[in-house]
Amino acid sequence: MQDVYECCPKLEGERFMIRQISQDDCEDMLRIYSDEQSVPLFNSDNCHGDDFHYVTMERMRSAIDFWFYSYMHRYFVRWAVVDKTSGEAIGTIELFKREADDWFTDCSILRLDLRSDYEHEGVIWEILELIVPKAYALFDCSMIATKAVPAAKERICALARLGFTRSDEKLIGHDGAKYGDYFVRMKQ
Repeated sequence: MQDVYECCPKLEGERFMIRQISQDDCEDMLRIYSDEQSVPLFNSDNCHGDDFHYVTMERMRSAIDFWFYSYMHRYFVRWAVVDKTSGEAIGTIELFKREADDWFTDCSILRLDLRSDYEHEGVIWEILELIVPKAYALFDCSMIATKAVPAAKERICALARLGFTRSDEKLIGHDGAKYGDYFVRMKQ
């Protein structure tokens, strides 16, 4: 498979498209990252205190610049999730391979940030079905892990449909902090 950091793939289903983020997405991204109902569901573990709650265009542009910087330096890939019916970016997916001294090694961490009006089991399943099966090859990993807090009931149902199971293991952050609420899916 082609190196995801050399050529970022675009993935498309009937309703949603996943493509690399662009500064042109800034307005749509601000609607996502200023959505106070969505922010508590975002995974900000191990992100140096960033809670991903952005309320100004300037802060949103800065975040997108950082996502590009991170892609260029091979830290992670950030895709925009586009609803093809409206043409709007309604979320993002971040993926990266994690090599660590804890249980979550040889593992791709998947972060899905969605606007609250899209936080429904069927929508989440349809979006993740586009990327999860390909992520093992894209990131050369044996496992995918994603966080879903107990309040994210729709997300948890979608993850179960995709074959994810709750893990009791803790992800150990760069500063030694322990993070829970992860669901994992092993390579099939």
